Amino acid sequence: MASPGLLTAHSVRVKQARRLATRAFRRKTGRFLVEGPQAVREALEHRELVVEVYAEPDVATRHRDLRDLTDVAGVPWYEVNRAAIEALSETVTSQGVVAVCSLVDVPLEEAVRPGARLVAVGFQVRDPGNAGTLIRTADAAGADAVVLSAESVDPHNPKAVRASVGSIFHVPIATEVEITAAAKAWREQGFQVLAADGYGAADLDECIADGTLTRPTVWLFGNEAHGLPDGIDAIVDRSVKVPIYGRAESLNLATAAAVCLYASARAQRQA
Repeated sequence: MASPGLLTAHSVRVKQARRLATRAFRRKTGRFLVEGPQAVREALEHRELVVEVYAEPDVATRHRDLRDLTDVAGVPWYEVNRAAIEALSETVTSQGVVAVCSLVDVPLEEAVRPGARLVAVGFQVRDPGNAGTLIRTADAAGADAVVLSAESVDPHNPKAVRASVGSIFHVPIATEVEITAAAKAWREQGFQVLAADGYGAADLDECIADGTLTRPTVWLFGNEAHGLPDGIDAIVDRSVKVPIYGRAESLNLATAAAVCLYASARAQRQA
């Protein structure tokens, strides 16, 4: 669609889009911001989600495919000046293009469907970079869904969206989930629920060797600072530690999730 003219940071439309940096406004409007050519490209693969695109004038030349995808989708393309794109951006140096998209999270029953075999769950994940990386890792490992508990960061947070590098559009995501009730339901549905815990009684290597990981699995990953809460053993089948072969004290959330999810993915594919 044709641009209505170069928009500035003072344009009403830009000011409204800028408010999507806050969680409350995202939930009120059902929209969020996607920044950078690769993430916007991924969004446009799901054209029904994209509401509008803001870009500096040279983006249409540097990333002609984005403009073409936008035209095919019938999505408005607004050219903006540098101040406007910086107002919409959360990065130090903007890449010149931002899209407004509809929220992607779905109800839990839509995210974790019958036949699912691998689910990644974040319990009170507060850091948006970790949330986005968990989504990206789950996507790369072929997980069927990502679930975030109540009190976790919004995956539509701009930093989380950037950290997901487009994976937020690839894997179903459920948010604000009460994990205790969900874990009970998952176990009734035939999943085993494993908690990644540095002090777990089981060892990941043992779980690989004894065939545990070939079963449909929900992996539960804890808060960055405090891990999983006391009493978690009551709602999971096993607490599993990733073996530390060197002298490191522990692994961070994102690394532990990558190790565990890939161990399950590999075991399930080899079974």
